Amino acid sequence: MKNLESLIIFARVAEMKSFTRAAESLGIKKGRASMVVRELENDVGATLLHRTTRTVQLTEDGRSFYARARDLLSEAEELQSMFSHSGMSLRGRLRVDMPAVLAQSVVVPALPQLLEAHPELELELSSTDRRVDLVLEGFDCVVRLGPIVDETLIARPLGKLRMINAASPGYLERFGVPQTIDDLVNQGHRMVHYTQNFGSKADGWQYPTDDGYKSLMLPGTMSFNSVPACHEAGLAGLGLIQGGYSALIPHIKRGTLVEVLPNLRPEPLTASFVVAHRRNFSQRVRAFMNWTEEVLKPYFD
Repeated sequence: MKNLESLIIFARVAEMKSFTRAAESLGIKKGRASMVVRELENDVGATLLHRTTRTVQLTEDGRSFYARARDLLSEAEELQSMFSHSGMSLRGRLRVDMPAVLAQSVVVPALPQLLEAHPELELELSSTDRRVDLVLEGFDCVVRLGPIVDETLIARPLGKLRMINAASPGYLERFGVPQTIDDLVNQGHRMVHYTQNFGSKADGWQYPTDDGYKSLMLPGTMSFNSVPACHEAGLAGLGLIQGGYSALIPHIKRGTLVEVLPNLRPEPLTASFVVAHRRNFSQRVRAFMNWTEEVLKPYFD
């Protein structure tokens, strides 16, 4: 491999699953991208990509090669910028994933200031409630809420996001405003249930006790595997909801939601900044991590 260009082109094709889209994003012709990848496969002595008329997929060898290539490209970027002033503008592509509700309510509204300060930064922001695979899906970093179950990942805690209880005014008119945990049962309250996977047990109503936090299973006719959908169900008066302060406070200020049981809030959720390997903490990733922490600070307990 004479230079890093072939790795850059290969990685972009692998990530976009298309020679055409990869070439367009890099400003080169599709034929050149295809030729460079073929030469790279000849150099390494392995087929890295399965090509069909519809899509391009990594082979088993290609997945291993892609993971190492990403590390090498990250180190090359770090080497190139090691003497750069910390206040210099960031440039290049940054692929990030975070929970949809966090992106919608906090991060996306703050992005104009980030991109104004760093106009050459190309941000690819994925917002989903599922746990993405950082390596196979080519993410530089992710923001995750709750415990980090994969011990192979490198996680830095950012803070604990405040959680609150809420309901629509119409719902509270029908069922009453609960003042205690007992009221949730005695007044016949219902909750909107959330579960990551249908078929598994839904989360109950979480509340603090002297011994920590407990969960009360309240009835409810609606279950969702999407946090934004749960919030919409609460706005529609389908039941009580528990959610992040950052996402629900705009609705509370507008009067479309009312906070209930403010002294019995759910346990705060730990927000973590996660990368696949310490080598992934490039200058660009570190800068985005610090910016994300500042943006989320007002919503930490």
